[in-house]
Amino acid sequence: MKYVGREHERGITTLTLNSPENRNALSADLVAELANALRRCAVDQDVRAVVLDHTGPTFSAGADLKSPANPYAFVELLRAIVELPKPVVARVDGSARAGGLGLLGACDLVLASAGSTFAFTEVRIGVAPAIISLTLLPRMDARAASRYYLTGERFDAAEAARIGLVTEAVEELGPAVDSVCEAFRKAAPQGLAEAKRLVTARVLEAFERDAEDLVQRSATLFASGPAREGMTAFFERRDASWVL
Repeated sequence: MKYVGREHERGITTLTLNSPENRNALSADLVAELANALRRCAVDQDVRAVVLDHTGPTFSAGADLKSPANPYAFVELLRAIVELPKPVVARVDGSARAGGLGLLGACDLVLASAGSTFAFTEVRIGVAPAIISLTLLPRMDARAASRYYLTGERFDAAEAARIGLVTEAVEELGPAVDSVCEAFRKAAPQGLAEAKRLVTARVLEAFERDAEDLVQRSATLFASGPAREGMTAFFERRDASWVL
């Protein structure tokens, strides 16, 4: 099975997360395939920009709890998106949760349909949005990060745009994505690469400073007793023991 589809048209390569049976969860296989596809895009002179799309109603549900990616592999995937010398646009038409939001933070632009929803659900299974903070905290409103990291509440695309998680919430997603792709087609590759280096500098500083600490913190949390209880409750479709 291919976990990441690829299409190319007039300088724009679309990479499509294609594991709808588990809501495009970030499994080891999906993360590896997406990283390989991005490496190819980085050296392909025919690729002016990348659109990150999804099949099914969920962009990504976050970590695959049954077949998780190695945390270092996930860090490298996020960094590959940030460092790609070409713009990466996420196209979200549905829901995005937990680790899937880390992918959005890594992308240069995020366009979401007005009906899309988002949530940092980690706290509800006893862990925290550790690794994805590398791409999210440099971009998001700090007060909003506090609220949604701590509550796990679901919020809509308009709120996601207000707090800096997405670039724009739109009624017509297709034309919005087409519009930015047309702009990329008019831009010089060198100009795009150098402009991207400017706007991603703060995100890359977070990788240099915090990546190892956050990987270790994430590993400790996922191996903990509360996390085991939270994941068991999730699979058994019941409340965790701490729910009041």
